Amino acid sequence: MADKKSKKFSDIFSYNSPVILTFTIIAVIVQLISSIPFTEWIHGLFVTRPDSFLNPLYYVRLFTHVIGHSGWGHLVGNFTFILLIGPMLEEKYGSKKLLFMMAVTAAVTALINNIFFNNGLCGASGIVFMFILLASCTSNKNDNKIPITLILAAIFYLGQEVINSLTPDSISQLAHIVGGLFGAVFGLAFAKSDKPKETTDLTNKTL
Repeated sequence: MADKKSKKFSDIFSYNSPVILTFTIIAVIVQLISSIPFTEWIHGLFVTRPDSFLNPLYYVRLFTHVIGHSGWGHLVGNFTFILLIGPMLEEKYGSKKLLFMMAVTAAVTALINNIFFNNGLCGASGIVFMFILLASCTSNKNDNKIPITLILAAIFYLGQEVINSLTPDSISQLAHIVGGLFGAVFGLAFAKSDKPKETTDLTNKTL
């Protein structure tokens, strides 16, 4: 009976984007738990801030801070973009490569924040901007040329964040700028590395 139900579920729904869907589910669970009274301390596991390098949790939070959010509005705003753009990118680059890009973006953003700021940082905003710039590089053509869409996205998104960074609330803008820069770098780098190799047509060969 259980097998039949499981089969019917898999026939209707597809876990089409493992990294994106798992990331979303974990973030929602963390937000649900941290919303319960007297469990606010759990949220601290998902916030990165300057700390002793001898504290093992410091290194864990370099990556987990993208899971924690300051509230439901913050989470919904980020994951609306992630769920829209992420599956396309995961299909294009593969789950392992996308997870690598997300991990590098999270760690570098956290390190820069911890070096230059004294405040805590949480949320997937850096991942969102990385996705936006990475998506602007995504194309079926691999001609080693810089896409104009990348230039326009950088001007519209990163330009605005650079201006906003001049305001007192510059921490979130830092995550956006770093994430966007990594999206552009990854997009250009992987576009070149994924350039298809020439293959020999064997269909007309006579054996």
